[in-house]
Formats: sequence, C-alpha cells, structure tokens
Amino acid sequence: MQRLNCFFITPPLNCCRTIEKDKFSYIEKQTIKQYCKVFFSSYLHALGRYLMLMGRVFSLPEKFVMYWKQYVKEMIKLGVDSIVIVLIVSFFIGAVICIQIKMNIESAWMPHWVSGYVTREIMLLEFSSSIMCLILSGKVGSNIATEIGTMRVTQQIDALEIMGVNSASYLILPKIAGMITMMPLLVILSTCSGIIGAYAAAYIGHILTPAHLTEGLQYDFRPWFFWMGVVKSLFFAFIITSVPAYYGYRVEGGSVEVGKASTDAVVASSMIVLFSDIFLTRLLS
Repeated sequence: MQRLNCFFITPPLNCCRTIEKDKFSYIEKQTIKQYCKVFFSSYLHALGRYLMLMGRVFSLPEKFVMYWKQYVKEMIKLGVDSIVIVLIVSFFIGAVICIQIKMNIESAWMPHWVSGYVTREIMLLEFSSSIMCLILSGKVGSNIATEIGTMRVTQQIDALEIMGVNSASYLILPKIAGMITMMPLLVILSTCSGIIGAYAAAYIGHILTPAHLTEGLQYDFRPWFFWMGVVKSLFFAFIITSVPAYYGYRVEGGSVEVGKASTDAVVASSMIVLFSDIFLTRLLS
C-alpha cells in the first residue's frame, strides 16, 4: 500500500523535465530582458553624454583668433594630409569598377557605354561620399580619439579647465569645422581620381575605347547626384570627427584605455555612418 501511495505521489519523469525546461526558459527570458535593459540604458546614457558634450562644443568661443589658428591647423592635419590616400584609393577603385563592369556585366545586348555610365554613378552616389568617409573614419577617427584621449590621461585637459578655457570647444570645434570644410574638396578629388583610374584601365588594359568611356560618363548626367554626395559627406564629416572626439574626451585610465577608446571610436563612427547613409539616401533621392 505504501509503494502504491508513493507511486501516485511522486510526479512522472516527463512532468519533472517539463518543469525544469520551463524554469530554464524563464531564467533565459529574464537574462535576455536584463541584458537588453542594461544595453539600452547604457546606450541612452552615452547618447545623453554625447549631446551634453556637443552643447559645450558649440558654445560661444572665448577668443576667435585662438580658435582660427586651431581651425587652420586642423584643416591641414585632417583634410590636406588625407588627400594622398583619397587619390590612391579612388584611382584603383575607379579602375576596378570599370574592368569589372566591362568583363562581367556588359554583353552584346547592352550599349558599349555601360561601363562608363556605371562607373560614374557608383563614384558619385556612394563611393566618393559614403565609402570614402568609412575609410577616413579609420584614419581621422583614430587620430582624433588618440590625441584627445592622450591629453585627458596626461591631465592637459584638466589644465585647460583650470585656466578657464572651455576645453571641449577649444579641442573639438576646430576639428569638426576643419573636416566639414575640407570634405567637399575630398569628394571632388575622389570622383575625379576614380574617373582618371577608369580611363587608365580602359587605355592601358585595352578593354574599352576612351571614346566609349567618355560617352558613358556623359550619358544622362544629373547634377543633383553630385550635390547629393556632397551633402551626405558633410553629415559624415561631422560624425567621423564628433564621435571619436567624444570617446577620446571620456577616456579614464591610462594608455591601454586610450587604445581601446580609439578602437571603439572607429567602430562606432563607421556604424553610425552606415546607418545614416540609409536615411540620407532615402531622404535626398
């Protein structure tokens, strides 16, 4: 009789497994909810600190002469020093696009100027504005985050604050203004270098006559596509300078944290550029 009672009192094995499975699923759901809560909370805190920093950056400068010197210096360091890499990368990308279109896409049913037309559209709409800013985010972004982060850990920013200088505005505003000023020039140089690369590929590789390439470059040209690339590049220039400046300005610790902040700044600015490209393209098209 006791064995019979024990049999009816003890729950079946399948029931125990179901209870354990429900328990683990509940724990997993709670863990995911807690992780999402922490993630969005940290994201909102970072966004708030970024907006507060930008409020300090765009405050009225104390001495315009001092800011003007920094502005010219940053234009040279961030813009002029980036011309070489922009020209080299754009030249080879333009050549590769022309070769790929001619060899793999063009057929007997397509006009002979398709390679030139596609090369122009890609360079104007995406590469010279968006992809080039992604490339520059690695060079410019790491430079800005490392420079400001080093000044933070060596207490140079604290010294500026003690002297009554708005360190955020003095260090970050000239960088943003200088990059925004130079970015349209970099876009123009990138587009021209890509077209020259397409001509070099067509002439040296004998894959396309220069006359056919010129016809494709001139076919159905819309000036707004050029201006759309320039407008997008201005937004991207602000992103690849302000976001790394935020990461560098918020560094705490030593040289290891400076390197980590530089890496995080490049990753974050690149992701923001990609997301912004979607909305700006839809808005401006």
